[in-house]
Amino acid sequence: MKLGLNLGYWQRNADDATATVLAAERLGYDSVWTAEAYGSDAFTPLAWYGARTSRIKLGTSVVQISARTPVATAMTAMTLDHLTGGRLLLGIGASGPQVVEGWYGRPFARPLARTREYVDIMRQVWRRESPVTSPGPHYPLPLPGDLGKPLKLITHPLRPEIPLYLGAEGPKNVALAAELAQGWLPLFAFPSKIEEMYGDALSARPAGFDIAAMVMVVISDDVRSALDGVKMMLTLYIGGMGAEHRNFHADIIGRMGYAEAAEHIQALYLAGRKDEAFKAIPDELADGISLVGPPGRIKERLELWRQSPVTSLLVMGPRDEDSLRTIRDLVQPD
Repeated sequence: MKLGLNLGYWQRNADDATATVLAAERLGYDSVWTAEAYGSDAFTPLAWYGARTSRIKLGTSVVQISARTPVATAMTAMTLDHLTGGRLLLGIGASGPQVVEGWYGRPFARPLARTREYVDIMRQVWRRESPVTSPGPHYPLPLPGDLGKPLKLITHPLRPEIPLYLGAEGPKNVALAAELAQGWLPLFAFPSKIEEMYGDALSARPAGFDIAAMVMVVISDDVRSALDGVKMMLTLYIGGMGAEHRNFHADIIGRMGYAEAAEHIQALYLAGRKDEAFKAIPDELADGISLVGPPGRIKERLELWRQSPVTSLLVMGPRDEDSLRTIRDLVQPD
């Protein structure tokens, strides 16, 4: 498996992870990834880290398609790819209705069709084979009328095909990733359940398709405390990261076999009973999607990931070089 570092969102109080990124590059990590929701954007931190590194790949996990038009994302990606010597891995995702409609003021309907159209336009931009056109209906180019005309990117991209990843949780969206993209970015991956949950959706994936799973890693002799850290994260995502009747994170937990628990956790959280919601997270769920405990325990549980379709582990949590080295030696012992 390839090894990456997922930094998540850039946080307030000047969260500069340059030292961590440089350590990851020295240790041979393949990639570093940033995220966006309704705070920091994903591209700016990557430009910052890209200017200070020379080898490590730079990934977005993920850029929200409702935040920018497809040509705006394509231009930004092309520019960053040029400036960093062809190191960009562009992860995009539809996000959820709470953010799309509440933050960006855009309709959430038909996310798969919007994603397909978005990808087609970006690839037209990068290939520069002809002026970019799209019949829509989501991103018509040019806009119908007398003023606009089809245009072609002025700058020649460094690469006409920037590697594209989709952040996807539902089976149809995962199937779309296998059809259109070079990789899939699952937020919650339970390695022993991936085939059962997504086997059909992934069946048509091409050779070399990268399943880059985000996994929370906590190196600690206190397994109980480490699991509680994972459960705190799950409490927020299952309980509060989505609308009451449209929470994709709760849905994926349900497909893992914890539908009743997910419904109960969300109800408790939305009722303001967050401590009870936390206690309702099953330990086996938290343990299944993470790697926690002392190095020996993590090494043992890594076998489940090696036996799964996952091809890249994107580590979330550790920031110090010693921990990153320990993880590297466990994942890539040779």
